[in-house]
Formats: sequence, structure tokens, C-alpha cells
Amino acid sequence: MSKRAKKNEQASADGGDNGTEPAAKKGKKTKEPEAPVLYEDPPDKLTSKDGRAANMKITSWNVDGLRAWVKKKGLDWVRQEAPDVLCLQETKCAEKALPAEITSMPEYPHKYWAGSEDKEGYSGVAMLCKTEPIKVTYGIGKEEHDKEGRVITAEFPSFFLVTSYVPNAGRGLVRLDYRKTWDVDFRAYLSDLDKRKPLVLCGDLNVAHQEIDLKNPKGNRKNAGFTPEEREGFSQLLADGFTDSFRELYPEQTNAYTFWTYMMNSRSKNVGWRLDYFVLSAALVPGERSAYEPGFGS
Repeated sequence: MSKRAKKNEQASADGGDNGTEPAAKKGKKTKEPEAPVLYEDPPDKLTSKDGRAANMKITSWNVDGLRAWVKKKGLDWVRQEAPDVLCLQETKCAEKALPAEITSMPEYPHKYWAGSEDKEGYSGVAMLCKTEPIKVTYGIGKEEHDKEGRVITAEFPSFFLVTSYVPNAGRGLVRLDYRKTWDVDFRAYLSDLDKRKPLVLCGDLNVAHQEIDLKNPKGNRKNAGFTPEEREGFSQLLADGFTDSFRELYPEQTNAYTFWTYMMNSRSKNVGWRLDYFVLSAALVPGERSAYEPGFGS
């Protein structure tokens, strides 16, 4: 399950609409706007395709600032859902400044944090576990990436769990070259893990893979998150044997997004992007129960 509360990262994320309405001509009625097509989460699937019962619940949420998220009662939802593992992205909070409300949670005695070494209040991921992992590591083994605090990996008896906040290509695609380097290095890291044990990757991967994954694909082909290079990077990950779990279960589902810009009432219109994912090793796909990304505006 993926959640999101994220700020706008590019002015054109809604496909170029500037939020203004054309002036109505005299003597003609203005056209009523179409009602937005909304998406409702499917019911939880408690058994897998091969009939096995669910035995672990993992939740992923881009909180767009951990301290603000805590103040907005995000932890109330966590306690209600009670996942076995909670993965958070874009925490924007140094470990020394973490809210006591989350550091003292008895439900999750094993808590792990990663943040930017150079920019306080930038990027950051976290993982909270009910059961202690065998081992936890930070980053992917490359300093140019690891200093931004974007990856935590936990090893459990039968699989690895990786949570990541993938770098955005930026306004004007100023970090697209860096993003392409990241995609190659991150894919190699995941492939090496997969040789040892199957893995679950969850988090904000900052790419809408196909046209079905955003409301206005035509207007966003040159924008961060939907460039051919970023989409190809995700295609290569799937070609290496990994599976987009949501599309595996719901291949034709439209209007299912996890990010909406704060501009122009995009959330209420459901003008969004699917940027958050659960990606599985091939060996784990038969045991998949639920995968849905409802998003959560702040």
C-alpha cells in the first residue's frame, strides 16, 4: 500500500493548464465542466493467486515532511492500519529533530532513518518495523548517491525490503543526467540483491511509467517524471525481471494516481500521476495479495 502527501515539483505537472477559463462569448452558455473521474481503492486481497493467506503488511508513504505529517495526525492512520513495516519517504528531517510522537512509538520498536548529509530538510527515508530485521543497510554503496539519504534496505529471513526516494529530474530537467546515472546504479544494486534473495522495493520512484499512469501524458513528455529517459529506466528495471505489482493486479486500471500538484485544484479534479510503487522480484509475484496506491493529500 502506498500513500503520498507531496508538494508540487514542477509547475506543469497537470499537463499545462494555467488554471484560467476562457471568457464566455455573449449570448452563449458556458459549458459545464465534466465531473472528475475518481478512483476508489479495491478491497484488500487477503489471499494470493496460489491460495496462501497474507502474513505480512507493508505500507509506503511519501509524507513530504515528517514533522508536518505527524502534526496532521498521520500516525493515527498508521495505528489504524497497523502495518508490520512502515516505509516513509521525503521525511525532510534530521534524526536529531525527529518528533517524539514517532520515535517513541511502542508499536515499532525497530526504527531506521536516513537523511541528507549536505542539506538538512532535504530528501530522507525511514523504515519502522515491528520485527527486527536480520540486517539494515543505508544507501547503495556509491557516495554520490548515498549522501542524499535516499535508500534503506532491510534483510528479512526470506526477502529484502528496500525503500527509496528516487531523485527527481528537476524543473527544466536540470538533474536528468544525474537521474539516468542513478537509474543504472540503482538497478545494478537491486539486481545484486535479487541474486541473494528476492526483494520488495517500495517508495516514491518519481516516474509515471506509461500513459495510463498520469492524467495528461501529451503535455508532460518533456517534464520531470515522464521523460523518455526516465520511463526507459523503469522499463529496464522490469526487463531485469522485476514486476510493477499494481499493474500486475490491475493492468487496465485508469485514474489511479498517487501525486497531485497543489495547483489548480488538481486533487479534487483527480489530475494526477502514479509515481509511487511496490516492485517485486519475480519469485514473490505468486504470493502477492494487495497492491494499491490511493495517495493522500496533505
